Amino acid sequence: MKKISADLVITNNGPPQQDQVIILDDSNTIIELANAADHDPSSVKKYRGAIIPGFVNAHCHLELSHLYGMVETGTGLLSFMQKVVQMREIDQEIIDQAIRDGDQEMIDNGIVAVGDISNQVDTFEIKRSSRIRYYTFVEMFDFMQPQKSDEFFTNYLQVFEQAPDDNSNRKTAVPHAPYSVSPVLFKKIKSLQKSDCTVSVHNQETVEEDLMFRHGTGKFGDFFQEFGFTLDHFQPTGMSSIRYTVSHLDPNQRTLLVHNTMTSGEDIVFVERWSNLVYWATCPNANLYIENQLPHYQKFIDQNCKICVGTDSLTSNWGLSIWEELKTIHKYQSYVPVEELIRWATINGALALGFEKSLGSIERGKRPGLNLVDLDDSGGVDLRGSCQRLL
Repeated sequence: MKKISADLVITNNGPPQQDQVIILDDSNTIIELANAADHDPSSVKKYRGAIIPGFVNAHCHLELSHLYGMVETGTGLLSFMQKVVQMREIDQEIIDQAIRDGDQEMIDNGIVAVGDISNQVDTFEIKRSSRIRYYTFVEMFDFMQPQKSDEFFTNYLQVFEQAPDDNSNRKTAVPHAPYSVSPVLFKKIKSLQKSDCTVSVHNQETVEEDLMFRHGTGKFGDFFQEFGFTLDHFQPTGMSSIRYTVSHLDPNQRTLLVHNTMTSGEDIVFVERWSNLVYWATCPNANLYIENQLPHYQKFIDQNCKICVGTDSLTSNWGLSIWEELKTIHKYQSYVPVEELIRWATINGALALGFEKSLGSIERGKRPGLNLVDLDDSGGVDLRGSCQRLL
């Protein structure tokens, strides 16, 4: 048993508290929160700063860790994706080591759970042994070519069947993005999904998505030609891409919409009415890396959206740290309250992945991991300061 305390404890279950002791068993499961006055100070390890729950990285591509620094910034999404595909032929030992290093980097940065995209099996070994809890999203696409859906689905099914799925880890087959998944493939993917699952999908990262769906224009036609496909058969919907996406999803499942850089207020209202199980994952550093643009978070806050935070991959980021993502949001859109940002990075991510029974808040019976962050001169969390993992 251990007892720890700090100047401030942010539990996500009520207001921040002072003079609290967190009592944990040998497995780091919380036994109780107690008043410091009821415990001998010599029995309590006291820290300066604020204790918060472990972070949940709602969106990552761990399998792309070996591409760190190999794609230049500011190229835009389509150019970025082309370069990533072109650089996939790399020695497997390099890929495996980068995955191990990426997993350890997230552990060191206080991340306790990850929603991770997998197109291949490369990350599965480390996921089975890691102290991080992984939700693997086996991502499928057919380049909007329904005649090839069977072929693509068969290939990805082999990956899906090998993905870790036990008491700690979970898996779901998911669509990549609206512009890359035909209605035929959407239906095949849905056949693999359980009722209690999270479905992740990339959403509105670039203006080209809505141009394609509204008018049949934009750069996606040229993008697909690079891979030997055409969009000659595609019929524009006259609506934004997100409306195509949700028309093929189940509103009774948790839906994790990722990036949302170009999502309008009108689309947010539409999706929130479609389902109350929608979570909006933001990856601010990746958005700046690729498109040099951030979502306008106030639009989501105005609709009481459930926002969570991801890092994306080391191909599109300078590191795998949720704390650094919060710093970026605070730097550019400082109106978001710091305690709200912490909720985005902890309990909201846990809820999005269905891990909230054990993660995301400091409560009796949970094993959420604990991080220690600096306080500013006024006694609040200092997002200019540091963060370290305690447990």
